[in-house]
Amino acid sequence: MDTRKLKYFLAVVDHGGFNRAAEQLLVAQPSLSQTIAGLEKELGVPLFHRIGRRAVLSDAGKELVGPARLVMRDLAAAQSAVQALRGIRSGQLDIITMPSPGIEPLTSMIAAFTQAYPSVRLNVGAAFTPEEVIESVRSGSTEIGLAGSPTAIRVPGVEVLELERQPLILIVNPQADTFRAGGAIVREDLGGHRIIASQRGSLMRWLVDDALAQGIEAEIVVEVAHRTSILPLVLAGVGHAVMPSSWAPTAHKAGLRTLLIEPVLHLEVAILSRKDDLTPAACAFLEVAGQHAE
Repeated sequence: MDTRKLKYFLAVVDHGGFNRAAEQLLVAQPSLSQTIAGLEKELGVPLFHRIGRRAVLSDAGKELVGPARLVMRDLAAAQSAVQALRGIRSGQLDIITMPSPGIEPLTSMIAAFTQAYPSVRLNVGAAFTPEEVIESVRSGSTEIGLAGSPTAIRVPGVEVLELERQPLILIVNPQADTFRAGGAIVREDLGGHRIIASQRGSLMRWLVDDALAQGIEAEIVVEVAHRTSILPLVLAGVGHAVMPSSWAPTAHKAGLRTLLIEPVLHLEVAILSRKDDLTPAACAFLEVAGQHAE
């Protein structure tokens, strides 16, 4: 089994079919199919079920994805290590992040990293739960993960560096700002107000649901999965939004007021990575993260 076969296999997985994978790899589709067929023959099992133009992973194919990614990642690490000895800082670093850490501290860390290593390309993917981030790092799909959780993240086999604690704030709808002067409110102050809520499972949504369960008469007017929609909705006067403090600088630049919600709840933000066999680019990014955490 050679790495070219694994590269072609992962391309079919990532692009959902042979035609699109061939386009991305810049090879002829029959050549790609022949390579995958050779890999299947070598392993003695089918890796895909062909359904029309789609390629659906078989059970054996699903088992191969994780090890294949680790092999390709380790190969990249070996190549980068040799390049580093020659003073070359190039290649790609794959990162996955949840929405709020993806605003901060990721923005600050990327700014510092790209200034120090301008030739390294960063590929940032999206996740919505800590579990997604953990799985991506464990499987080797990404080297670096940023996650936010109500409690400190502890994962066997995964390196966890705690970065910061982000208190929850209220981003205030300027068309319904009846809150008293000052920088903080209590949950009871949400009574009578319309709230833009995150999806269930998030700490922000838990705070809103807990307030409703205590009899506070707030109204959830919109439930938003894609948090990039939240600030535009607040600006449009739809409602207030409960968010981590990472959103405050952007909200302030847009002319919105933010208030700390007491008693304070914190989103615990951490950076995750494998314990071993990281590329030099990933190690360098962790150094930047360590400086941020100090």
